[in-house]
Amino acid sequence: MSEERPSLLEFPCQFPIKAMGKSNVEFDLLVIDIVRQHVNDLSEKSIKTRPSKNGKFVSVTTTIEATSQQQIDDIYRQLSSHPLVLMVL
Repeated sequence: MSEERPSLLEFPCQFPIKAMGKSNVEFDLLVIDIVRQHVNDLSEKSIKTRPSKNGKFVSVTTTIEATSQQQIDDIYRQLSSHPLVLMVL
């Protein structure tokens, strides 16, 4: 049985989620697809992609309208468990 812990955030709120991985088109699409499974209205303007200095890695930041701590935790859990995702912040 899991205990629900109190959140320091007040919902709904804008919340950025950054995932990092090796640079390729599939990675961007993967991150966006995972986040969209948990967020109904993710717009293109809320997605930012930034390559590393040498271009080998990329970060994809999605700013969502978070509705609960559970939603944020679920997104982090799913992104973190994917083998192409190296880090989630």
